[in-house]
Amino acid sequence: MRAAVLLMKVAPEGRRLGIHDVAEGIEANEHTTGKILQQLVREGLICSAKGPHGGFYIPLNAAPLPLIDIVRVIDGVHFFFDCGLGLKECSESKPCPIHHQYKAARQALHQQFSTITVQQLAQDLSLGKAFLKR
Repeated sequence: MRAAVLLMKVAPEGRRLGIHDVAEGIEANEHTTGKILQQLVREGLICSAKGPHGGFYIPLNAAPLPLIDIVRVIDGVHFFFDCGLGLKECSESKPCPIHHQYKAARQALHQQFSTITVQQLAQDLSLGKAFLKR
């Protein structure tokens, strides 16, 4: 998510960032960052271009990109639906000890990730309301 937010932040400048620049910009491992960026490109969530002016980017006029789309590609959405205690069988009829509380929390988080977009977070970053580095 941090990589996508960084790419969206530099979109108004028409900049494309290489793996090194993205990794440095989000204080992450370069190898891992490269693999994640490649996954996002394969899924069509971000773009890449080769050559001297190449790199990774998100077009300024890109459709809104909800955070849930990135989570789905990188980690999957099982977190939002699996048992909070890791039980194989957990349901309304056979709940684990934290089932009802956890269900409400994960539904709220799923809703937030479905509505908050990379564009919104990049705007907060540009306005100085948020940051990506420690």
